[in-house]
Amino acid sequence: MLTPATSCNALIEDKKATADDITMRMLAPNLHYDFRVIAETEGKMDDLKDIAAQVMLLGGSKSPAYLKTALDALEKVLPHAERREFAGLDHSASGNADRRARPEIVAADLRRFFAGM
Repeated sequence: MLTPATSCNALIEDKKATADDITMRMLAPNLHYDFRVIAETEGKMDDLKDIAAQVMLLGGSKSPAYLKTALDALEKVLPHAERREFAGLDHSASGNADRRARPEIVAADLRRFFAGM
């Protein structure tokens, strides 16, 4: 059931995509690397406490709970973390404006963060 639904969503996205868009179908072959890193870091959250760099954690108020939980944990362990939650946005807040994202808001926060470094 999940496979046909995912294929349908990818097809819809492909039809709406412009030549400059990076679609989920294009990103999908790389997702296994993301999951591999996640699996390799399981139980190693305390290792992050020694990171000296300034870190900005971004999320949306409508993001899935598991992403908020991850940001909560990172915020607690990273000594120099700054967290920003974008009201009314989800995980794709920095995406294209025509898909209900607000990239200009994300970009403004990133500019502010990097200007302060």
